[in-house]
Amino acid sequence: MNIPNILTLIRIAFIPLLVVLFYLPFSWSMPLAAVFFALASITDWLDGYLARRWNQSTPFGAFLDPVADKLMVAIALALLIERFDTWFLTLPALVIIGREIVISALREWMAEMGKRASVAVSWIGKLKTTLQMVAILILIAFPPGHTLALLGVATLFIAAALTLWSMIQYLRAAWPHLSRSM
Repeated sequence: MNIPNILTLIRIAFIPLLVVLFYLPFSWSMPLAAVFFALASITDWLDGYLARRWNQSTPFGAFLDPVADKLMVAIALALLIERFDTWFLTLPALVIIGREIVISALREWMAEMGKRASVAVSWIGKLKTTLQMVAILILIAFPPGHTLALLGVATLFIAAALTLWSMIQYLRAAWPHLSRSM
């Protein structure tokens, strides 16, 4: 066990705390939920940075980090779908969740073929992740109808567009391997 892996486990531990805070009926619960989401988002960057910087990448960390990220994002988006209860938040949220499922399956399949590097994370994926984390943070912190919540929804739409773009890139990169397997 190393510090990057501990940070990933902390991110996973923050998920139930986020859910509990989200449903608490206090005025301070949503801002605190936003703080926990922000801290979890920072650990997402920090664990990868430290693992590379300190040469502490492990197979466990390589497996657990993307699982923690996808759990955190999917659960936060599900909570926000309920909170906002409108198509203009539900649509980009479902696009993001759906893409994560497709790309996770694609990466798993490509790894089984020994071609995981063909679907490595791109700069578009990193930008998409940053924008979706910012959007989710804003949407947790500000209630529906608030001006900043509208900024959060707009940012989520941009993240969803980048999500589709990056998914198309991953599918193009994997297509030669996919088409040979049909």
